[in-house]
Amino acid sequence: MKLFVVSDIHGSKYYAEKIKEIYHREKPDKIILLGDLYYHGPRNPLTKEYNPMEVSQILNSLKDNILCVRGNCDAEVDEMISDFHFEDSIRLDIGGKKFFFTHGHKYNMDNIPADVDVLIYGHFHTGFIKEKDGVLCINAGSITLPKENTPNSYLIINDSEIILMDIDNHVIDKVNYL
Repeated sequence: MKLFVVSDIHGSKYYAEKIKEIYHREKPDKIILLGDLYYHGPRNPLTKEYNPMEVSQILNSLKDNILCVRGNCDAEVDEMISDFHFEDSIRLDIGGKKFFFTHGHKYNMDNIPADVDVLIYGHFHTGFIKEKDGVLCINAGSITLPKENTPNSYLIINDSEIILMDIDNHVIDKVNYL
């Protein structure tokens, strides 16, 4: 299984198109969206080519392969323009490990949910791979609005590794989770 994990698009048509390019290059089985898809949020600037409706059209073109969690900037109306469902979190068993996917505003490195081996989230716009109390805590960063001098980033999860990538297809960090 191969997963492509993206967080914090915040309405950028430009970066939504990058998602589609990466999807076609990587050919993952599923895309997992970690929330904050359309609205830029009150603390963020307008994103490059801000156009939430066009972002929804791009994402809807990939709907058969999308799993999505709700972010703190996602509202009920966001689901109304999306041809896929928003979950509060997603639990998957991958390679015998218990993965927990969430946005990050509730569960994160400082509040790890029970019974997980790997916690994957966004929200903070800073990509990293760290371990805490025996749990791999991985932030996908933001494909659109990275913070703290981190690059625009996303994750690829394959049968043994989790790879933090920048949008130019360079490896930032990786870890074997088996």
